[in-house]
Amino acid sequence: MPQQQGQSQPIPTNKFYANFFLGNQAQPTWTHPYSLSWSRGTGNARSWGLSVSHIDPEQRSYGDGNPAQYFINPNGIQSVILSAAELGSNTALSTDTLEAFSANLNLHSQSGAPPGITFPLVQGMGFVTGRYKGLQPAIQSSVFFRSVTRVTEFAKQGIIKYRLLLEDGKTWLLYATSENGGDLNLQSISNSLIQAASTFTGSIQVAKNPVGTSAEATFDAAAGVFATGADITGNVNGNVGSYTLAWRKAGLSPEATPLVMFALPHHVQSFDGPTSSAKTTVQLQTTSKGLATAVVRDSWTMVEAELPTGVDFAPKSAAAINTTGTPSLSAAARGTINNVAQGEVSQDMVAQSNLDSMYFSGKALSKFAIIVYTLHDLTDDKGAAQAGLDRLKTAFAVFVENRQKYPLVYETAWKGVVSTGSYVTGDAGQDFGNSYYNDHHFHYGYFIHAAAIIGYLDPGWLTANKDWVNCLLRDAANASPADTYFPFSRSFDWYHGHSWAKGLFESGDGKDEESSSEDGFFAYAVKMWGRTVGDGKIEARGNLMLAILARTLRNYFLMESSNQNQPANFIDNKVTGILFENKADHATYFGVNIEFIQGIHMIPLNPSSGLTRSPNFVREEWARYFDDGRADQIAGGWRGILYANLALIDPATAWNFFAQTPFDAGWIDGGASRAWYLAYAAGLGGGPK
Repeated sequence: MPQQQGQSQPIPTNKFYANFFLGNQAQPTWTHPYSLSWSRGTGNARSWGLSVSHIDPEQRSYGDGNPAQYFINPNGIQSVILSAAELGSNTALSTDTLEAFSANLNLHSQSGAPPGITFPLVQGMGFVTGRYKGLQPAIQSSVFFRSVTRVTEFAKQGIIKYRLLLEDGKTWLLYATSENGGDLNLQSISNSLIQAASTFTGSIQVAKNPVGTSAEATFDAAAGVFATGADITGNVNGNVGSYTLAWRKAGLSPEATPLVMFALPHHVQSFDGPTSSAKTTVQLQTTSKGLATAVVRDSWTMVEAELPTGVDFAPKSAAAINTTGTPSLSAAARGTINNVAQGEVSQDMVAQSNLDSMYFSGKALSKFAIIVYTLHDLTDDKGAAQAGLDRLKTAFAVFVENRQKYPLVYETAWKGVVSTGSYVTGDAGQDFGNSYYNDHHFHYGYFIHAAAIIGYLDPGWLTANKDWVNCLLRDAANASPADTYFPFSRSFDWYHGHSWAKGLFESGDGKDEESSSEDGFFAYAVKMWGRTVGDGKIEARGNLMLAILARTLRNYFLMESSNQNQPANFIDNKVTGILFENKADHATYFGVNIEFIQGIHMIPLNPSSGLTRSPNFVREEWARYFDDGRADQIAGGWRGILYANLALIDPATAWNFFAQTPFDAGWIDGGASRAWYLAYAAGLGGGPK
């Protein structure tokens, strides 16, 4: 386990800056639109400072095929490096103040020395800012300087400005603000180094100028101030939700100078009026999320006007997603569903759920909970439902009592609930890296969903089990930054609008997420748990997360032909596969079969799927890969997944597939239920009338 960073508050494990405290600390971090890395003596400049890079679309590389299997942005382009003459091979890097949206990175001349330069790293920051403390600034470039110009006509008092033209033809702006009135007189030493004549205390900021004088004016106006962190607040009123990112800032006259920060496309789409009016024409490409837009404002408010408040346990079409109540199924449909459900509910729930994996165990419990719900509410077989519920509670108790093969523990270094699997086996990848904080929202979401159904059917069960479930919720989606036991929002990134699955693993392409659908399912589970326990705040947060995910998934993960954010020669893949901060790879971690790649963004089909998977997207994807009998060539449980997904646009065909006799049980994945798939198709309009 990597050593934790010495702060008393819980440390976020799945956030953008983790590469700076993992491994050899040399992998990049992406704040969007910039990427940053510790140079560690590499590159043409042989620097030990912090390198800053920005990648334009023409610099990407693509995999084979049309559409391309992947796109990736180059690492290691050290456009501008903020360093100092005192930094060398003994330089040490540390981090502090690790929060949900920000962290401080410190460069020390040697281990044990006080920080010489501190870089506040904040998602979306308009400038990369180094706060120098009595060091001799050295500004370097491995791309090489073509010209360095001090802009003497710049009239902002207390700020020194330079234009840096690099040999790749790109222009960067540098602003310096002294804390003691000193000058920053940069002298050209070589085409890779300009260096101050003396030590400097104050801030040095750099930004890439994409378009010339109009963009330069935007950066000029904001120069001297910089973001140091962010706070988030949210509000829900009926079907309308909003959330606000308020940036903390410092610098020269911060109360009089608004920040310039970069917004991602989904932010811009949902800005309220005052925030939208602060947009500029300045845009920079991000590595995996389209164009970022510069916004000159100290806070942004985003509005989601159609929260999925009507989504509940019942299957519903996209058109009826916000209606309330249970669908009316015909007697014939109920009979078919009930016959299948009675067989499934009699299976050995303990044997199927008491596994060596929190992920697969949770999937099994969630599956059986759905079957019990189907019997109770959809087919009205209360007797079979009660018998199944009793056995489901017994299976769930194995985990509440911590009697599973690899019990959970509260891990005190990083502060969270993890499986002991890696501790016992020595395998960091055991249970997909749960012990290292991988995939907690995937794993625990299934348990939370199962608990929501159990508590809905038996409210008395909550008395002894609510705290245990809330503990899992706090681990993966804690709502309070003041909580001393768990970090705020471990998995869900409120800047990016979706979760990151990767925990304490170093990664050359940053954080990533594969299963966008299980991300949505987690938010749905949060929502339904809040409803079951009568906690309106939890339910509202789940609703807001679901609405944001519906927006971000269609912008970045689930690509309709009209998608404007991913490369044109990639969007016909329809899903990103694995979306990293620096690339997208149309693949999975477990194979490259097309049903794996597309299907991992479908599972589990649930009442919120119609919100996150639009009918138009499902139609395009089906036509691209699975129509004209191609779905029937898919082997095993993935075939069932594909047909359950088809119910979103063609519930009649989906019903006919699952109702056929004889039916091959191998077409149902171990974490899925044929009875639920039948109920799902019927609830969306399929089946006998």
